[in-house]
Amino acid sequence: MTTDATDTQTDGRPALRPNDLLTFVMALACGVAVANIYYAQPLLDTLARGFEVSRGTAGLIITLTQLGYAAGLILLVPLGDLLERRRLIVTVSLATAVALAGTALAPDITLFFVCALATGLTAVVAQILVPFAAHLASDAERGRVVGRVMTGLLLGILLARTVSGGIADALGWRAVYWLAAALMVVQALLLSRLLPREPGQTRLGYGALLASVLSLLRDEPLLRRRLFYGAMGFAAFSAFWTTLPFLLARPPYDYPDSVIGLFGLLGVTGALCANLAGNLHDRGLSRVATGSFLCLIVLSFLAMTLFAHELAAIIVGIVLLDLGVQGNQILNQSAIYQIRPEARSRITTAYMTGYFLGGAAGSGGAAWLYTLAGWPGACALGAAFALAAVLFWLSEWVGESAPAGQGD
Repeated sequence: MTTDATDTQTDGRPALRPNDLLTFVMALACGVAVANIYYAQPLLDTLARGFEVSRGTAGLIITLTQLGYAAGLILLVPLGDLLERRRLIVTVSLATAVALAGTALAPDITLFFVCALATGLTAVVAQILVPFAAHLASDAERGRVVGRVMTGLLLGILLARTVSGGIADALGWRAVYWLAAALMVVQALLLSRLLPREPGQTRLGYGALLASVLSLLRDEPLLRRRLFYGAMGFAAFSAFWTTLPFLLARPPYDYPDSVIGLFGLLGVTGALCANLAGNLHDRGLSRVATGSFLCLIVLSFLAMTLFAHELAAIIVGIVLLDLGVQGNQILNQSAIYQIRPEARSRITTAYMTGYFLGGAAGSGGAAWLYTLAGWPGACALGAAFALAAVLFWLSEWVGESAPAGQGD
């Protein structure tokens, strides 16, 4: 890794920097890992027909995957503070490959549900890598390093839909999961060679380690605030992407899976703004930028509700939604990783558990509302989540200024 002589870890190793090869590898690994929980989104209509279930039932695939991810955040991610991280990352990556292979073989919706839950549980390897990168970076460049790694993660989320839709149209939906399983095996082998060995940062037992997550939530108001912003943003995001395939698969659009998957590419602007958001944090502009990104989410749903049958409005809405959600996410994570360096994996657990529980509420609620009130109902739910975050952000200006260096 290229670095200035002054940028070193306490053990004398060079600090991770934004343009290092290892930063790129970790970003790529995050993208490959997190993509596994989004492959099903453009396939929901196809899966509903293939398994002969309702669209509301098919929407539960996303909800169960996100609940599994939340469980993995609680049970597995804190181990990043306790165990040797490289071995943990490789082991969990291989477990994801097994879950994906089970999905590819699923003969009915029940087994698909079980494998979706297991995939979500183990796909949290991305959330072990992000705090690992933050740990390896210097204080002065932590926001930019996190931004680069998160760019890979966000691109994985976006490209997953496009890749999934294209492969499903050409080879069937089962081929999507066979390819995903193979990629996770390759990733495990690559990371076993390139990641540095990093011992645990705490000697707490596993039970005490999990209990300390609750202590962090109790003791850190910045973590609680940023968790709420993240959970509401991701709830809105999940409400949209869970129900969009139902809208696009019906008149006036009538798009196949491959075309529905291409809509994920429109969110690339949100992924590319990760570096911008990281820079804004490092410059101390996190508070104002947070409110701006949250307002973009509200505007996106307004456009897509009023002009649901206008393709241009859907495109603009997707761009605004992804800019708002992803920019907000980078600011949140850059801020919380300045709290208690020895507990970054547990901080990730606290934050990302709330984040994905918000996502599960958004996807489950939107799938249910879509069956009752159609697209307007799903959009109203997404807008309500985002508006709640904006109102809470406004309350921030009433209190005292955030401590220096926390970017709030």
